[in-house]
Amino acid sequence: MIDILAISGSLRAASTNSALVAALAANAPADCRVTVYGGLGRLPIFNPDDEGERTPREAASLIEAVTRADGVIVSCPEYAHGVPGGMKNALDWLVSRDAAVGKPAMLVHASPRSLYARAALAEIMRTMSFALYEDAALEIALLGKKPPEVEAILAEPANRQAMREAVSAFAGVVRDP
Repeated sequence: MIDILAISGSLRAASTNSALVAALAANAPADCRVTVYGGLGRLPIFNPDDEGERTPREAASLIEAVTRADGVIVSCPEYAHGVPGGMKNALDWLVSRDAAVGKPAMLVHASPRSLYARAALAEIMRTMSFALYEDAALEIALLGKKPPEVEAILAEPANRQAMREAVSAFAGVVRDP
């Protein structure tokens, strides 16, 4: 069983990115377990003085979840042409740890317009030594949709198949790097 941690970079209750990672978890192939990380909004602001024995409980939970996972999937919105602060903060908590080093990671997208955030997030994650898988990008356009529309789009057979195939391809890379 491949264990994948899925992280949404959005804190919005009706986030399309959160809906996408939840749908990935619900549509994961039988040989994969996708767990959605839900602690982004509870992370304290990163401070290097709070590392080591002083690491806050919520940050330690994130570090442990990334460490335990066989791979990480991130779906992140774009705010002002960049990565939202909450997502960047989460990554900052991982910077001086080994959790990210060589960890397979994949970006998925809920908006065709988030090109700046995609590039910035990929650069940040590569710099942190995540093994970024970029061969099979998954994009399901959910931008501007209301929750019932998002649910319907994610339930479409073609989109469910695309999610299964993307997670399966990523799991293949996790198994055989």
